[in-house]
Formats: sequence, C-alpha cells, structure tokens
Amino acid sequence: MKKVKQILSRIYHIPALKYVVVTVIGVVLIGFVDENSVWHHMVNKQRINELQEEIDEYTTQNKNDQAQIKKLDSDPKAIKKIARERYFMKADNEDIFVLSDDENTGKSILNDDETAE
Repeated sequence: MKKVKQILSRIYHIPALKYVVVTVIGVVLIGFVDENSVWHHMVNKQRINELQEEIDEYTTQNKNDQAQIKKLDSDPKAIKKIARERYFMKADNEDIFVLSDDENTGKSILNDDETAE
C-alpha cells in the first residue's frame, strides 16, 4: 500500500500529467461515450444517407406508377393489355394457355416399379 501511495504522489507532482489526463478523458467523452459524440454523428449521417437513397427509390417508383395511372386513364388498350398479361383475362371467343417452365412437367406421376395398363 505504501508503494502505491508513493507512485500516486510522484504522478501527482508531474504538472503536465493533469492536463494530459483531463484532455484524454475529454476526448473519450466527446468522441465516443456521449449521446452527441462524434461517433454517433457519423452513424447518424450514414443512416441519413441510406434513408435518402431509399426516398429516391420510392420517388422514382412513384413517378413510374403515376405515369402508368395516367396512361391507364387515357388509353383503354393499356387496360386490356394489363388485364391480359397480369390477370390472365380473356375475351369471350379466346382460350388462354399458360405454359410452365417446370422440369417435372414431362415426367410420369407413377413410380418406377408401377406399371400402367
């Protein structure tokens, strides 16, 4: 215990050490620990940039959707096209065939050991 007191008293008598300790503690508080620290500001700026990119994407999508709505309001052929392509609607005198790219379509339902008669 005596050695610790001697070391602390020697450290205490170094005049510049007080300023260095206070400066280091201040930098740590301002830079990392505090709610308004530089670290938090950097993280918040990055998040703001990500959100701004997301806003730009949604704005572009909104403009495209608005243009499509205007087109649908003015052109009845566009309504027919969307109804046929997306919702498989047909006219009264038509048949629709939906083609599939599945690999299982050409294979038999029967197992290898079963035979069909």
